[in-house]
Amino acid sequence: MTTGGHGTDGVERRGLMFVLSSPSGAGKTTLSRMLIAETPGLQMSISATTRPMRPGEVDGKDYFFVDQKRFELMVENGELLEWAHVFGNRYGTPRGPVEAALASGRDVLFDIDWQGTQQLRDRSGKDVVSVFILPPSVAALEQRLHTRAQDSDEVIRGRMKKAGDEMSHFDAYDYIVVNDNIGIAFEAVRSILRAEQLKRERQVGLEGFVRGLRNQLEK
Repeated sequence: MTTGGHGTDGVERRGLMFVLSSPSGAGKTTLSRMLIAETPGLQMSISATTRPMRPGEVDGKDYFFVDQKRFELMVENGELLEWAHVFGNRYGTPRGPVEAALASGRDVLFDIDWQGTQQLRDRSGKDVVSVFILPPSVAALEQRLHTRAQDSDEVIRGRMKKAGDEMSHFDAYDYIVVNDNIGIAFEAVRSILRAEQLKRERQVGLEGFVRGLRNQLEK
């Protein structure tokens, strides 16, 4: 059976929601990009947001850009799997595209925090697999934030402070991966995804497939 959801002799696979969370600088974004590049049938979840579109962004590819009123209607109508306020703007995951992907056997990758993960689990528990990425040490985390050269010292101090709160929720996740080496961490995350893809309950038609094998043996 392939990872894209198309199996053999009637065995298909229901897709899953694969969540990666981490403090800023622990490697979540790099691991997400590697997974998308190396995993057939895995697609990135596209969020709806009320923030303005930035130069170079494309509606429906980077985000679904909506106004405040439309976002509120999406919440009221149950069109979002999870949502949150972030720096004065609202972000959420549209339900329709995700559920369509799962039904067709495709997996969806989420880059969200622990609060969004909890909302996903509350609404779609059996389809959610969550992984939290930890840094090997506080010193390594701080060094990575400085190496990125994207933020001021003040912003980095804020990210370090927030990291402590984020890490306190590690026990809400199914798997924990310490990212001391990006290659080793990637193999660990990819192995988790592959194992979850092969779970019996996600293989639709498996009972009939096994029955067919047994019938052939009894002839």
